[in-house]
Amino acid sequence: MTRVDEVLEGMDATRVWQEEFYRHVHAHPELSSREVQTAAQVADRLGAFGYEVTHVGGGVVGVLTNGSGRTVLARADMDALPVTELTQLPYASKVTAVDESGATVGVSHACGHDVHVTCLLGAAASVAGARDAWSGTFVALFQPAEETGAGARGMVDDGLTDKVPRPDVAFAQHVLGLEAGVVGTQAGPAFSAGDSVRITVHGKGSHGSMPHLGVDPVVLAASIVLRLQTIVARETKPGDFAVVTVGSSVAGTKSNIIPDRAVLLVNIRTYDEKVRERVIAGIERIVRAECEASGSPQPPTFEYYDQFPLTENDPDVTAKVTEAFRSYFGEDRVIELGRVTASEDFSRLPSAFGIPYTYWGVGGFAPGQPSYPNHSPYFAPAIQPTLTAGTEALVVAALAYLGKEA
Repeated sequence: MTRVDEVLEGMDATRVWQEEFYRHVHAHPELSSREVQTAAQVADRLGAFGYEVTHVGGGVVGVLTNGSGRTVLARADMDALPVTELTQLPYASKVTAVDESGATVGVSHACGHDVHVTCLLGAAASVAGARDAWSGTFVALFQPAEETGAGARGMVDDGLTDKVPRPDVAFAQHVLGLEAGVVGTQAGPAFSAGDSVRITVHGKGSHGSMPHLGVDPVVLAASIVLRLQTIVARETKPGDFAVVTVGSSVAGTKSNIIPDRAVLLVNIRTYDEKVRERVIAGIERIVRAECEASGSPQPPTFEYYDQFPLTENDPDVTAKVTEAFRSYFGEDRVIELGRVTASEDFSRLPSAFGIPYTYWGVGGFAPGQPSYPNHSPYFAPAIQPTLTAGTEALVVAALAYLGKEA
């Protein structure tokens, strides 16, 4: 029996409470920065497992020291999305909440963070129950507000690096639209950097029948939307990756009124900091030039928000963890993930400590089950083998650094 087998020997019992816990969390999601009940339940579980529990920046950290050795940090995110669930599952979320704009929205775990929380709790329970198999310190970190890009930064700003032992390495995982039971790793850039920007351009209001007396921001915004497409098509080197998406363009309230402004919401994804800088500079240059060409009465404004760092996996850590995965799961269940164009704020945590990390994907959909992308109202991973595979992956990665010699 290997050390990993020793730690996972109690998985049959773990599955029972994990599945019940998962259904509960799935049915009771909480929006970003409001994960009060989820955090409380996580803290209670960690305390029962024997962890020293600390609340940091809206998140929960459990520390279990088991003799001398290295320190491993594993992270799960806790927040849900303002998405009305349409899965028709018996444990589907019926929760609603009032968002920051004052609108009532449906709330659901449409990105699978309930899977992440449940798997990390299962891993925390497993390592706590088999202390003879490993030595060192295991840190289980449950982070708020990943979806807004604020959670990891908030924990760091609240003194995370002073409140928990400095890890030697950090891990995280994400359930994706892969076959359940499959684990995907990727060295180097894995999840893109992400930036959102709210652009306000100004016109001059007038009657719809008298356009010559105004400056039409609707036409101005339309020109900007079309011109922004050239940043990727004509300004980004072929082979380099960039995405520029205009997700919203809002102006005016009535057909016969030329409004005095338009607001564009733009999203940017890149894998390279220099490309990111060029894209942002290109957006601002084009917007300013179009405003000047249109005779805009005042300069545009740019408000950046929901910004995510690049997730760039350490090659050595990724190689070590991938080898451990292959040894445990078998070659056929470990794949190359490839670069994912979604974004994550996890890397701010290891960056704050100055330590290497790796972030992998876990499959969530059984063969024959419709596979929906993250953030879909129909996103519903199969409970099993997803929870078991995600729990095993965290334990295998941790034991690659903490496991005692046979």
